[in-house]
Amino acid sequence: MEFHENKIFPPKTCTVERLVTNGSDVEKVLAGRKTAVRRNGRYADIGEKLFLKGQEFIVEKVYRQSLGEMTENHAYQEGYESLEEYKNFILSFHHGMKWLPSMMVWVHEFRPAEV
Repeated sequence: MEFHENKIFPPKTCTVERLVTNGSDVEKVLAGRKTAVRRNGRYADIGEKLFLKGQEFIVEKVYRQSLGEMTENHAYQEGYESLEEYKNFILSFHHGMKWLPSMMVWVHEFRPAEV
């Protein structure tokens, strides 16, 4: 168990290197249009570093959220123009998945590292 900001997190289910792997998502991060990733599991700890094409990013927040709690702003953080666009991408990417408002995901928010 990891302990962050008075919260105990379960062990990571994957590594930070697997947090952003889709080519279009990598480009969105590098362009500053994507600052968050939602995953079924926890991929990073707060303060962990993510490297994409030689650029360094720092994970600032990790928390749980239901899909029903997502807002237009959350979709924008994910690099999409609207929540509907984000939903359509997720459902097309994960064949057979249904958008369940009660489904819980791990949110990983990050920023470029200081230069």
